Amino acid sequence: MENIPTWRCVVAIALRASDGRWLMHKRPQEKHHGGLWEFPGGKVEPTETPVNALIREIAEELGIAVQAEHLTPCCFAQEDPQVGQRPIVILLYTCTRWDGDAAALEGGEVAWFAPEMIGELDKPPLDVELAAQLLAKMPD
Repeated sequence: MENIPTWRCVVAIALRASDGRWLMHKRPQEKHHGGLWEFPGGKVEPTETPVNALIREIAEELGIAVQAEHLTPCCFAQEDPQVGQRPIVILLYTCTRWDGDAAALEGGEVAWFAPEMIGELDKPPLDVELAAQLLAKMPD
């Protein structure tokens, strides 16, 4: 059998405010994809489930608390495998309930956007795909 590298699991959250706007995070300039808007989240550690990783990442990155029962799986996007690299697969969850006010604790910035504005934002390729899938599933 061909030696195929394993994949890297990343989780992200699409927070939806009561007014229908979605929270996006602008990556710090010095990071990979710096200056681009993304759904906040991060890597799943080997000892974590995706939901537990998302709860941890959102607390660290945004300073808010989300509960597992308020996270709903939405969609995923994956990189094309490159020779010698482990492709990233991002699992996106939606959430409409959390405790606290979101802030960019690890740099960059956060902002709330109406659905029609999300398509206008410069985003990394996988977030472009996630946004398209998310908005296609949402009621008008």
